[in-house]
Parts: sequence; C-alpha cells; structure tokens
Amino acid sequence: MSGERFSLDTNVLVYAVDSLAGAKQQIALDVIRRAARLDCHLTIQALSEFFVATTRKGIAPKAEVAALIEGWLEVFPVLGHTTGAARIALAQAIAGAVSYWDALLVATVAEGGCAALISEDMADGVTVSGVIIVNPFGDNGLSLAAERLLADG
Repeated sequence: MSGERFSLDTNVLVYAVDSLAGAKQQIALDVIRRAARLDCHLTIQALSEFFVATTRKGIAPKAEVAALIEGWLEVFPVLGHTTGAARIALAQAIAGAVSYWDALLVATVAEGGCAALISEDMADGVTVSGVIIVNPFGDNGLSLAAERLLADG
C-alpha cells in the first residue's frame, strides 16, 4: 500500500488539535506529520468540516484553526468537488450505501486519484468508489494498515 496517493478525513484533522482526544491526538499528529512527506491530498470538504467542528465545539479559536488550515493549504495539494462526484454521492446516498457527505468525500478523493482514505468514520477495510477506508487507530496505537500506507516508500 505504501507509495499510493491517499487523503485524510476530517476526524483525523480534528483529533490532531483536540487535547481531550487522549492517545488519538498523538496518533493523528503522527499521521499528519507522515502524510505531509507522502502523496497525500486533502479535500476542501475535510478542511471546511474541520473548521466548523473545531470552532463550534470550542476546541480551538477561529484564528488558530484558520492558521492551521492555511498551513495545510501550503503543505498538501487540495481536491475540490465536481459535479461528477456529487452525482456519485447522490446515487450512493439513495442506495443507502453510505451517507451523502461520506460518499461525496470518497468520490472526490477517488476522482483525485487517491487509493485510500484515512478515516475513523467509515468501516475499516471497506472499499467505496474504488477507495479503501483505513482506520488509523489500532488497539495499541497506529493501525497496521495505516502504518503500511504511511511507510516511507
């Protein structure tokens, strides 16, 4: 799995700044640090959800969250939505396969050439729109699947 393009879901970004997340915060920070050296693309959706989630829950002040996003915009290539991704998401949501927002995120990263999405919110190991879902959180730290994906070549 190493060397493949991938993306990060909102929950990984949120855990990285949530001091109440315990061990998940350290794992999320490690994932982001390692992802920055690899072929990782973020999405406008994940960054937008990150801003809303962290500021609405009072995890961090708006200016601090905006500064983090600005930094990530400098480090990571960013993928946006297309009408094709929206159509795929609508079809999957109607079929009941996944929620609309999860389907839109996965369709967007699939269009961007990502083979995997690091996320805690969807079933680990499941493939959606050709993208494998990788839960980064294992029983004793970083999951084995995430470790393989984040390996340096």
